[in-house]
Parts: sequence; C-alpha cells; structure tokens
Amino acid sequence: MPTIGYLQARAYTSNAQIPLRDVAVVVTAPDQTAIAMRVTDRSGLIAPIEIPVPNLSESQEPGVEQKPYTLVNLTAYRDGYGPFESKDIQIFAGTITFQDLKMIPLSQLPLGEEDSMNVVTPPQNL
Repeated sequence: MPTIGYLQARAYTSNAQIPLRDVAVVVTAPDQTAIAMRVTDRSGLIAPIEIPVPNLSESQEPGVEQKPYTLVNLTAYRDGYGPFESKDIQIFAGTITFQDLKMIPLSQLPLGEEDSMNVVTPPQNL
C-alpha cells in the first residue's frame, strides 16, 4: 500500500493576507511531470492534494540514502498578479504540508519585473 502525504495551499494578497479566489495552482514533480492542478476557492484555499511519498520505515536507519519525503514544485497564477513559484517543497507521510502563496498585484511590482515571489525550500537536516 503506497504511503501518502498531502499538500495544501492558501493564496492571499497584501500584508493583511486577504484571501484570493481563482488562483490557478499547478503542482509538478522535479522533472516537471504534472501531479495536480487546482483553483483556489473564496477562502483562498485549495483542497489537499495527495502525493505519494516514501514509507517512513525505509528512512529510519543510519546511513540510508532514502529521504523520508517527496519533493514537489508549485506554481500559482492569476490575472493581474505576478506568478508565485515554490521549488523543492517537502511532502512527508501522513502530514499536510502547507504552502502560503503571497500574490503581488502587477501594479506593485517594479517596472519590467515579472516574478512576484520565488521560494526555494532548503533540504531538511535529518
């Protein structure tokens, strides 16, 4: 039986964290294989996405190369906002990994700047 972890995201705008509806969220594997696509609801949330992950028991012994998580990338888009990109999100078995998506209006981005937010998650020191 495969082990499952979950990814959930919340899109918002401004420092007041106002929920943002109709944000397209694309989750991919590191090799760019599509895993899921979702659209945020009026609360700025997407439903949790199931992600296959390694079994925890395979990573509990010293010297084992297997990491106890699966890496995924997430990109979010909405008209009028700069794109949001997060790389190397770590998904662990039996838990929900939560990603905030701070969307910045294009009018607030520096002239010629297309990316509003790029996040790279560093590896866990396990």
